[in-house]
Amino acid sequence: MNQAILFNDDIHFNAAHNAWSFTGLMAGQKVTVFIKESYPDKNMQITDCVRFDWEEAVEIWLEQHEPDHNNEIHLKL
Repeated sequence: MNQAILFNDDIHFNAAHNAWSFTGLMAGQKVTVFIKESYPDKNMQITDCVRFDWEEAVEIWLEQHEPDHNNEIHLKL
């Protein structure tokens, strides 16, 4: 399977960005992903289903975009 990004299993709530955050490797570089929910809940249980949905959203976004100059991806779901 050819994957544009390999995701790490390090999901956590980033209070500074008020968003969920995780990292991945893309073309040998670390990329940080920030997922901002409409109603962010830092106590939300992150199930495998939620994680896979977020990873899929990032992959779809990457089909037409690139990470910013800080190697960050910001998505609002």
